[in-house]
Parts: sequence; structure tokens; C-alpha cells
Amino acid sequence: MAAMSRLLKYTIRTPYIVLCIMVIVTLYIKGFFLPLQPIIGGLLNRRRKVRRFSVSLPPSLVEEFDETWRNMRYANRSKAVHDAVRGFITEVQWMKREAGVVVGVVLVLYYLDRPGLVEEVAAVQHRFKGIIASIQKMYVEENKMFEIIGVRGGVGAIKRLTQGLMAKKGVKQVKASIIAP
Repeated sequence: MAAMSRLLKYTIRTPYIVLCIMVIVTLYIKGFFLPLQPIIGGLLNRRRKVRRFSVSLPPSLVEEFDETWRNMRYANRSKAVHDAVRGFITEVQWMKREAGVVVGVVLVLYYLDRPGLVEEVAAVQHRFKGIIASIQKMYVEENKMFEIIGVRGGVGAIKRLTQGLMAKKGVKQVKASIIAP
């Protein structure tokens, strides 16, 4: 009889417990238990040792990125994003240096059909003529110019040149490859 009584209590309480859990999970998902989010997120992050974040990109860029990582035979998009972010950080690390003489190239791709942009790019380059050793220009498409700017000089000046070019609207991409001799 005691076993029957315990089974009856368990059977009656089980749906109630399941219902309570469902209500708690639903309220959590809808954001009513906000203080629990860092705790639960922290447990997930410790276990998986990754952090999730969202990024908003134009659909055409996402499609191009997806095609690229698949062609490079990455296992998934996350690994490709990981490598892209790591590459970006590595490329920009030289900008953290405060002093010293370096040599390298600054690659610039910009649109020719943006009014006044060619003159703005030339004005930035003119301001830094002391560190620019050479400039090679190449027409990529009818409306795009690619420039390879050879540089030699102080880290600070090369940073300012790179940032000055990046800031111009119509400049599609700027990439620096710098080494310390």
C-alpha cells in the first residue's frame, strides 16, 4: 500500500512539476527573468568557451561571404568568421605600436564615380608625402581604382595615413601590410 501511495503522489506531482518548469522556461524566454540571463549565459560560455554575438550585414555581403567560406572548404560559417576576425586583428595589431620606423604597403580600393573622392585621396596622400616612397595605380573596373602605396616612416604617421584614407566615403577598402626592418 505504501508503494502505491508513493506512486500515486509521484504521478500526481509529475504533471504539476512539468507544468511549473514549462511556465518558468516560457517566462525566461520572454525575458521576465532577466537577472538569470547572465548566470545561464555564463554557464554556457564556460562550458563551450565561446561567446555568441550578432552582426548585421547587407544580404549581398552575406551571400558573398557564404560562397567564399564554402569554396575554401571551411566546415562552417563560425570557423570562417573566427578566422576573418583573427586576420583583421592581426592586420591591425601594428597600429598599437607607438613608435619606431616601419616599411610596407597600404592597399586602397576606391570608387572613381564618387564626386570629389579622387581629389580627397590625393590630398591625404599629399599630406603624407614624407613617408610615401611610391604609388602605383591600377584600374580594376571602369569605376574602381586600386592603389599600392609604398611607405617608409614612423608608425604614427603611417597610422594617420591609413586612417585618413579609411575615413573617406567611397573608399571601399584599405589594408596595410607593415613590417619592422
